[in-house]
Amino acid sequence: MSAPGSKKTRIIVGFAVVVAFLSIFIISSQRRSSAEGKGSDYESIELFTDVMAIVKKSYVEEVDTKKLIYGAINGMLSSLDPHSSFMTPETYKEMKIDTKGAFGGLGIEISVKDGVLTVISPIEDTPAFKAGIKAGDMILKIDGKFTKDLNINDAVKRMRGQKGSKVVLTIMREGFDKPKDFPIVRDIIQVKSVRSNLMDGGYGYVRIAQFQEKTDEDLLKALKAMKGEYKGELKGLVLDMRNDPGGLLDQAVKVADHFVAEGQMIVYTEGREKDSKMQFTAKKGGKEANYPIVVLINGGSASASEIVAGALQDHKRAIILGTQSFGKGSVQTIIPLSDDSGLRLTTARYYTPKGRSIQAKGITPDITVEAVELPKTTSKKESMHLSEKDLENHFEGEDKTGDGDVKKDEKKIDKKDEKTEKIPQKLEEGLKNDYQVLRALDLLKGWELIKSMGSGK
Repeated sequence: MSAPGSKKTRIIVGFAVVVAFLSIFIISSQRRSSAEGKGSDYESIELFTDVMAIVKKSYVEEVDTKKLIYGAINGMLSSLDPHSSFMTPETYKEMKIDTKGAFGGLGIEISVKDGVLTVISPIEDTPAFKAGIKAGDMILKIDGKFTKDLNINDAVKRMRGQKGSKVVLTIMREGFDKPKDFPIVRDIIQVKSVRSNLMDGGYGYVRIAQFQEKTDEDLLKALKAMKGEYKGELKGLVLDMRNDPGGLLDQAVKVADHFVAEGQMIVYTEGREKDSKMQFTAKKGGKEANYPIVVLINGGSASASEIVAGALQDHKRAIILGTQSFGKGSVQTIIPLSDDSGLRLTTARYYTPKGRSIQAKGITPDITVEAVELPKTTSKKESMHLSEKDLENHFEGEDKTGDGDVKKDEKKIDKKDEKTEKIPQKLEEGLKNDYQVLRALDLLKGWELIKSMGSGK
């Protein structure tokens, strides 16, 4: 998720390659000084140039200098945290395409856990989703080649390809006796950011699958369409952000802005640089009516979706229902470099309006409701979910509340039925069999009933 541009970022562009090289040496020096109590930046620079000269001269095959430099930068960034990375010109170009919501591939959000490529969430209505890939799946092989210690960018390259071509993912999942192959046919991934449906009684349902460039615009269209169909103001809204891996920070802010009062804090960020300290507050105008809202989240809800859920929860504008979210509370700044490559660098943590850090913790629902698939009945356990705290090199969040973690009363249900994180493909039909959505709708109807009783109606 990229933070808004700034004057300083533009300056960095011109000197980014030099800064990247120096960073390698400085970090290396700092680590050596900490471990051995000696060393200097100069010695580190000398060591790096010595190693590169030896490789250039004596390696069994001739090696391209740019390839060595790219490898060194990538290694430096990947050692920081799971979300910082170096993007080659090709990868950087693909990243810019991704935020527009159209790209070729399988349709899964991935990260790394203990050196193993792991699925954060499949994107609904994509080849991976339809093939049965689930959050928490460990991708052991891609087309028969092991993924152990494979970085994210290289994994993405292996999985992407022309429409109609096939890729085989070898998956290990909780409950599997042995890894299983999932053949998947690539397609052009057209991620529809917002889907909606007017439910019985004038209650609206909006599903945000990912925060893209036009998410806010699509949300407004969806709300307007439902009001037009109902011929009046909505009685309540179910905002579904389950398995939403996040996306653009500015879109998360704009979405939350429609539901919180003018001047209220939506999210703020803190980092070492001055430009990393930002505050986002609700603006005047464009507000939805004060109807009740239930927000759905789960272990696949991350980043931008956690910002929206956290803001609405802190301002008591919505009831959060579902299961613990992923816990990605960091901001990545995209820095373009002179050769059309780029850096994705973690530059700040973000905090909810009340100062809660989501990093490695996630959003705790006000009402915990596990997902169940109706009407099946079985005791099979829910598939494993990956959280930010499980990722290699993750860093801890810092609460700003002064009293540590705030524990909320949680209402839990009996785990009688088979659990699933799958969002129905046919929206209208699927909602009727989606237990969490039905619970959310019951809550909204109960809200309306209590309100009418209080008014003497």
